[in-house]
Amino acid sequence: MRTNIVINDALMNLALKTTGLRTKKEVVEEALKLLLKVKKQSQLKSLRGKLHWEGNIDKMRTNK
Repeated sequence: MRTNIVINDALMNLALKTTGLRTKKEVVEEALKLLLKVKKQSQLKSLRGKLHWEGNIDKMRTNK
């Protein structure tokens, strides 16, 4: 999808330098992926203590 956005120059330059990515497009795409990952993790965290699991973790472990 093609779009035009105004991005803070200092922020973009810092992101390029810090990540080692070559283009602004790469930085924006990586940032979007990270945003989605963080949001999905926070949604999973909201389920903590609300799900019931049956099983034996000791039997499932294979590194014994």
